[in-house]
Parts: sequence; structure tokens; C-alpha cells
Amino acid sequence: MLSRKELQRYSRQIMLPQVGEGGQEKLAAARVMIVGLGGLGSPAALYLAAAGVGELHLVDGDHVDLSNLQRQVLYKTNHRDKSKAQVAAQQLAAANPEIRVHAHACMAEESWLRERMKSIDLVLDCTDNLEIRHTLNRVCRAAGRAVVMASVRGFSGQLISFDFARQPSPCYACLFPPRDEEVVENCSTAGVIGPALGVVGSMQALEAIRFLLGQQPASLARLHLFEAQTLELRPLQLQSDNGCPVCSKE
Repeated sequence: MLSRKELQRYSRQIMLPQVGEGGQEKLAAARVMIVGLGGLGSPAALYLAAAGVGELHLVDGDHVDLSNLQRQVLYKTNHRDKSKAQVAAQQLAAANPEIRVHAHACMAEESWLRERMKSIDLVLDCTDNLEIRHTLNRVCRAAGRAVVMASVRGFSGQLISFDFARQPSPCYACLFPPRDEEVVENCSTAGVIGPALGVVGSMQALEAIRFLLGQQPASLARLHLFEAQTLELRPLQLQSDNGCPVCSKE
């Protein structure tokens, strides 16, 4: 049952028929892991904390750099050289002391993720590392967890989600099969415009909330392509790949 303070804090979303008090209680009971606390993870984490998601696990082994501040809105100049996970946890706890925030100042290794997944309901992939993304795809599929994935390069963004509790389901490897010695540009090599990350990261938070409320997200097995220069958003339906190196092993 929601407290009087919670009813006041979340009143604007509780009044929505898609949420209500029951939906708010679902959010309060949810446990979400956010992997990557950069340009995507910053807005996603801020909105999930503000929405009252009860438990957030923040995973990032990096430290705040001056070059991050153009787009990673969780951090300030005085946070330079500090752990992103720890600073983010402090910022989110200050924004909403009603929730539980856990900092994991480490990189997302597969064995560590598999162990942690036992106590997680939903994962947000906010990294710019393709190897970690494929790792999250495998781990979430094996654990039957939902995952919301996104990336942005330059002015172009991508968003897709999978609910591996529902079978059969395509996976990220159906869309982008892993390749040996694959070199992929990231923000540090290709550049990125900050507000595009804000838009796509906010979309991740929105889709996560819909998952947690028991609703079907618009991005479920649908790749959404966002072009910040034209404000165009284009969805593409994804089908399972019979030759997928992840799905075909099952």
C-alpha cells in the first residue's frame, strides 16, 4: 500500500489510467539493472528513479571525464575522476530518497551478470560496447529476463527490446550477429550529439516503465530508428533467425 508521501510524489502519474495506484505499486516492487551510465544511462536512470522504480542497480566501471559532461547529464564538473556508478547512485538517491539505489563500479562480465540476474526483473542496455551488448543478450535470454537496448551514433539512434520470458522470441543476435574481431565506432571515435542521447535514453525509460506495468512496449522485437536531424522515427519488425548463434543453440 502506498504511503501518503508516495501518493503525493507520484500523483501525476497515478492519475493516469495506465498506471493508477496498482501500477505505482508494481513500479515500487520492481528491480531494474542499468548497464552503462553515460549519455543513455543518465536520462534513463533519472526518469526511472523519478518514476519510483523501487530498486535500481547501476553498473559502470568508468570514471567521470571532462569530455563526458557534454552529454552525460547525471554528472557535474566537480565529479571529474570519480566513479560514475557511485556518483550516479548519490545523485539518484538525492533526487528520490524513497527508492533503493545500488552502485556497482565494475564492468559487466558474463559470470557476474548471470549471478546478479537472479534478483533482477528488467535490464537496460545503455552501453556503447557491442561485446557487452551481446553478453547481455545471452545472459538475459538464459535467465528469461526482459531487456531494453539502445545506441546512438552521431545524430542517429536505435532502440529495441526483448522479453525473454515469452517464448519463442528473437534476440539481438538475430538482428546483428556477432563477428570475430569486429570493430564498431563509439562516441569517442565517431562523435555524438547530446540531445539525441537524451531522447533515446528517455525512450528506454518509457519502454522500461511499460514493461514493469505489464504492458507491451512498442519496441518489443521492433527496431526503432531515430534520426535527430529530421526527427524521423521509423519502426522495423524483427523476425527470428534460424541460423542465429544464440537462438539456434536452444
